[in-house]
Amino acid sequence: MRDGQIAASVSLRPITSVARERLGVEQKDLTPYGHHKAKISLPYIDSVSHRPQGKLVLVTALTPTPAGEGKTTTSIGLSDAFNRLGLRSTVCLREPSLGPCFGMKGGATGGGHAQVVPMEDINLHFNGDIHAVTAANNMLASILDNHLYWGNSLSIDIERVSWRRAIDLNDRVLRSVPLRIRRGLEREGAFDITAASEVMAVLCLANDLKDLEKRLGDIVVARRDDGSLVHARDLGVAGALTALLVDALAPNLVQSLEHNPAIIHGGPFANIAHGCNSVIATRTAMSLSDVVVTEAGFGADLGAEKFLDIKCRQSGLRPDAVVLVCTVRALKMHGGVELADLTEPNPAAVQQGVANLRRHIENLAQFGLTPTVAINHFDADSAQEVARVQSELSDLGVQVLEARHWAEGSAGAEVLAQAVLDSFDHASSGVRLLYEDDLPLREKIRIIAKRIYRAADVTFDEEADMGLAELESLGYGHLPVCIAKTQYSFSADPSLKGAPEGFGLQVRSVRLCAGAGFVVALCGDVMTMPGLPREPAALEIGVDKNGRILGL
Repeated sequence: MRDGQIAASVSLRPITSVARERLGVEQKDLTPYGHHKAKISLPYIDSVSHRPQGKLVLVTALTPTPAGEGKTTTSIGLSDAFNRLGLRSTVCLREPSLGPCFGMKGGATGGGHAQVVPMEDINLHFNGDIHAVTAANNMLASILDNHLYWGNSLSIDIERVSWRRAIDLNDRVLRSVPLRIRRGLEREGAFDITAASEVMAVLCLANDLKDLEKRLGDIVVARRDDGSLVHARDLGVAGALTALLVDALAPNLVQSLEHNPAIIHGGPFANIAHGCNSVIATRTAMSLSDVVVTEAGFGADLGAEKFLDIKCRQSGLRPDAVVLVCTVRALKMHGGVELADLTEPNPAAVQQGVANLRRHIENLAQFGLTPTVAINHFDADSAQEVARVQSELSDLGVQVLEARHWAEGSAGAEVLAQAVLDSFDHASSGVRLLYEDDLPLREKIRIIAKRIYRAADVTFDEEADMGLAELESLGYGHLPVCIAKTQYSFSADPSLKGAPEGFGLQVRSVRLCAGAGFVVALCGDVMTMPGLPREPAALEIGVDKNGRILGL
């Protein structure tokens, strides 16, 4: 059966019942969005914030390939398995973006018997959070241009307007857009995909409404003629932005196919943003659960590094365990096998591809973390290939376990869940962040590039070099850095598979995200507005005669 058929075969429980029975949350503390979705109210979240916090499990993965890794599927299956073992567990995920849904990746609600539902709602409009982020982003842009139209009393340098518009779609023609403010006054504008908007990052890193409004006000939108910064609060718009996002700040509650709680909130990409669900969602789940499973986007060099160096640095959260997901198929691709040949057993290619997995394990060790490796099972995997993965990693002191949650649901991940529980007893004394706040921004970028990516050196284009110097002179040198680069390689070249090293990393420009609290370094050819592939997934999506959405 296909994922959609499996999801459709399960009768969903009322979300109010899931909330009460699995989390102890009463109906009065929910805002239902129909029968199967709800938001958990902010006053209730504040009321439970003092409770003892459950354990936090971070799920990350090897470098992604077109073969698929199943990080979201594993996160859901693992949380279901914890519940199967008698614990109260919640999975915390990001909200899918319409860009990948209609582009190349498709939906992001898991697969097989490890899915969150209602799948169509979650993948499309859901509870409106991403639309609210888009609206807030674009209202700030419109207020800024309106200010220019009505005389520019803030003396904004029209050539140094940095704020961009956003849309939750892949649309390469919006990477550069001429804007006619009025006759004789024009400027060049651009769109980012909403997942790359600073407003999205602010929503995901804010602790509460007060913090949200402060962060929104701190967003830098332009420079004045004298070079000083123009913030959103200077335009008097922080309150209106907060009003647009007040409902979006409340995390969304849905369920897995096994009727266990799932909180899905926030959607920054990990290749061009910080790649984690919201702080408020993670903390809420930890207040209501024994164990919380959360994922970080793409490979551990991106998602896990940013989870630790940005989300954990700002929030004080720390993972108690890490699961590193791989597939035999992906390992074979890193070992040089073409996509069309992945069903053929090839232990030698697996051995070659394990170098990528080893690199991620070694990188996590730099943070003081020893992952449990989960081999997400595919039917074509041979016993010899699985054994090769286990033998190749035997010297690293990690457990390598096959998990069959896609086909078997929670039963297929029970052994993995027990291993993670056992790892709590042997966890190291603390997580180490990769760099200190007081290091120069260039040095922070070099540390990530050399220690995590294994680059030989970092080069800074003139625009990046000048930008970093300016940010430090303005007092933003203490911020962490968020590297934006391809997800398909440790390098900035997506064709370099496996575990390349000794390459150069080019930083072409930097962006200040003062409200979010980090500096973005754009590397190589990465774009903050993706384009569609030759045959986008949208071509396979439709609606049947009963109004049921197909193809997601």
